[in-house]
Amino acid sequence: MRKSEIEYFAQQLVDAGYRVHKELGPGLLESVYLFCLMEELRIRRIRAEQEVFQPIFYRGNKLNKDYRLDILVENEIIVEIKSVEILLPVHIAQLISYLKLSEKKLGFLINFNVPVYKEGIRRYVNNY
Repeated sequence: MRKSEIEYFAQQLVDAGYRVHKELGPGLLESVYLFCLMEELRIRRIRAEQEVFQPIFYRGNKLNKDYRLDILVENEIIVEIKSVEILLPVHIAQLISYLKLSEKKLGFLINFNVPVYKEGIRRYVNNY
């Protein structure tokens, strides 16, 4: 996928998250935001999968263990959903690790438990 296409889907994702936050506000469970964001992406006809299991490779060997991505948009953008008072370094490390392990280039960490949406969204890149 070309960089311009990835950026288009990234913009749509950010806007979809804004719509969900505007509609629901802060204070709900992560699962509610995940479900509503998936619905908003569906309405926009953006291909997204939730709870995508990714295999773990260690020293070239596939292990009998997976990690789970909250949302994978257009098979290119990883989205981790949170609903917490404050994002911790471990939340950021989780997304960065997922980007590296999956060799995806772009990821978003979205915390819906904030009064203003732009305070809760973080964009991270991996060799982009």
